[in-house]
Amino acid sequence: MKNLLRAALFAGAATIMTTGPSALPASAQGSISSERPIADAAYWNAELPVEQRVADLLARMTLEEKVAQMITIWNDKPEIQNEANFFDPALASARYPDGLGFFARPSDLIGPGSPRVNAPRSIEESIAYVNAIQRWAREDTRLGIPVLLHEESLHGLAARDATSFPQSIGLASTWDTGLVRDVNDYIASEVRARGVHQVLSPVVDVARDPRWGRIEETFGEDPYLVGEMGVAAVEGLQGVGTDRQLGEGQVMATLKHMTGHGQPESGTNIGPAQISERTLREMFFPPFQQVVERTAIDAVMASYNEIDGIPSHSNQWLLDDILRGEWGYQGAVVSDYYAIEEMVNRHRIAGDIPAAAVLAMNAGVDVDLPSGIAYSNLSALVADGQISMGQIDLAVTRVLTMKFNAGLFEQPFVTDTATALRSNTEEGIALARTAAERSLVLLKNDGVLPLAMPEPGSRPTIAVIGPNSDVARLGGYYGIPRDTVTPLEGIRALLGDSADIVHAPGVVITLDDDWWEDEVELADPAENRRMIAEAVEAARGADVILLFIGDTEQTSREGWAESHLGDRTSLDLVGEQNELFMALEALDAPIVSVLVNGRPPSYPAIAERSDAILETWYAGEQQGSAIADALFGRVNPGGKLPVTVVRNVGQVPSFYNHKPSARRGYLFDDASPLYPFGLGLSYSEFTFGTPSLSSGMIGIGEGVTVRVPVTNISQIEGDEVIQVYLRDEVSSVTRPVKQLAGFQRVTIQPGQTAQVDITIDADAFSFWNRDMEFVTEPGEFTLMVGPNSVDLTEVTLTVTE
Repeated sequence: MKNLLRAALFAGAATIMTTGPSALPASAQGSISSERPIADAAYWNAELPVEQRVADLLARMTLEEKVAQMITIWNDKPEIQNEANFFDPALASARYPDGLGFFARPSDLIGPGSPRVNAPRSIEESIAYVNAIQRWAREDTRLGIPVLLHEESLHGLAARDATSFPQSIGLASTWDTGLVRDVNDYIASEVRARGVHQVLSPVVDVARDPRWGRIEETFGEDPYLVGEMGVAAVEGLQGVGTDRQLGEGQVMATLKHMTGHGQPESGTNIGPAQISERTLREMFFPPFQQVVERTAIDAVMASYNEIDGIPSHSNQWLLDDILRGEWGYQGAVVSDYYAIEEMVNRHRIAGDIPAAAVLAMNAGVDVDLPSGIAYSNLSALVADGQISMGQIDLAVTRVLTMKFNAGLFEQPFVTDTATALRSNTEEGIALARTAAERSLVLLKNDGVLPLAMPEPGSRPTIAVIGPNSDVARLGGYYGIPRDTVTPLEGIRALLGDSADIVHAPGVVITLDDDWWEDEVELADPAENRRMIAEAVEAARGADVILLFIGDTEQTSREGWAESHLGDRTSLDLVGEQNELFMALEALDAPIVSVLVNGRPPSYPAIAERSDAILETWYAGEQQGSAIADALFGRVNPGGKLPVTVVRNVGQVPSFYNHKPSARRGYLFDDASPLYPFGLGLSYSEFTFGTPSLSSGMIGIGEGVTVRVPVTNISQIEGDEVIQVYLRDEVSSVTRPVKQLAGFQRVTIQPGQTAQVDITIDADAFSFWNRDMEFVTEPGEFTLMVGPNSVDLTEVTLTVTE
């Protein structure tokens, strides 16, 4: 079967020019045709402006060819593949005689499904597959319009032999926009090398409910932080600036999900966003607006949810008035997967799929992902007069503009596999390790950390316990890197023979850790208690216990269907993990709790009784090495929480930038969070001096620079994140008690004082007034500077007329 697959794979594939070990076998040596349909047409002339090329091509297209450009394929992939699951041009022509606009996830074998049964293609196979698609589009369709292919690449290309970086919530914890830009630049290079020009990333949903299983995919709860991270991610993927034409090694980002997705009713995925227009404008719109106005973003994805009774895929106010009107967005709007059909079967605002297609077209959705189920009806809807040719032409203009900007008409083929085959090697591994190191957040330390490296001959006993101790959890939308490092492996590699390392899992969390699998079954409690007893015996007499607990990719994830749930009513540990902790605590050895998860760690017993707590999130393929280095002081944690951590689910929703009337208190419980937004400790000790302003008085429309001296009074080099918040003291509508307005991560040497300048833009002082106008009102503002959202020093600023 393997030989059959390989033979079928390369039959008819385009030539791939390589040298040395990256060369494909002779069976791959087909030919890339240099001839193009209507070769003298203006749309082939790369010297002409994109607008002129689009107009020329659009004028040549039939209605059916235009509609084909708005269609994607994923579920129906087997219909255009031969028995070896390789692209078949004859089957493609029969199924899509007028061409095809988009193609989803060419790296997977048969469409939706777990990699366990849907094994991803190798790099060579993926490239051959992509080239075969583009060769068919070039040679077997009337106009030769190339296909725009996309992959999932939220924290690394979700494919075989690609580099896996920390999940988004971990990247946000770095508070390092430069690193986020570098990570996404590297992701883009791996994706583009395989012939793919678009990724479904980044997520800039502001996340304000930790019950929501997709919180791991976000950059956290603050609109300013999310916006800065989102801009950096897009700049990494497709370049800095607003030039919409891709350069070498770049891919088109897809901004998602527009919007209100991160605070769903009851915390359940795609639940209604019970959010006012003011809250949308203050909290949920800003990250999208920042990316649209500051980058070359060419694709925005609408969200599954509804706002004020109107699902986003039918929301003309959201997608047209706001996105395209107020913000001046010029690119395409793509649907979330199957979301147009869900207006029929879930939202029930359309009687059938053609009616849903009309709603989506009227709202300005240009592309139907992932299988074109709804938009395959567009030709008939035009014939019936329900959709106009003007609507079709506008959508196709946006699609063709994307393809010209991507350079697909000039070079749709991969002609050299060498770059792709070098993926996930030295450079990527080093960057993944750096990202993991900088994402770690030290939440508690009673002095036990950092652990000392063993002295010669001392040979301490270190117990590495827990269900997450010997697994590298990658989080949702994961790829398959060439290798991963588990925490146990990282500790063993670091310590070698200098310590006795004992290990026991203690408990099993879920019987199956596959993110794709629908059913989630917790392990048997009786069996777990037997394992707890084994772990206690293994750890007895240890000098320190390193306990790795948290989630699996199944216990918090995207709940994309009633048969595939991922949201939770409890925020505490599942299974018998708390019992494991209590049993180990009785041994009277120091316990360092290492949290491996994608949701904020609301574990009150762990928080109270651990000697130290290190939050690692899903830290990517190099997590084990980074965690080991942090535990033993080779890395000094400097990450900060991008979310508020509540004490219990009764506090939800809880976020630091609340209104003055909120958080009055509760009977019999504390209203304060378990861990505040922006918190992160260090092995270094820092002091903040009194902040000063570039001017104590500014006019409307002006910004200000905050300067603060920060001193490292310890003997250890470390990172501190200087955070600046502001409060409008008196305003015509209520404003948050504080809101993040600037931040900077700096490395400070022992005994050194860094003078840190942070510029606050003029818009930070503006808000939406009673008439929903974005204005700045004169008056006093309090600027607050510190290492988190609680421990702050204040200075007053006056804004005048």
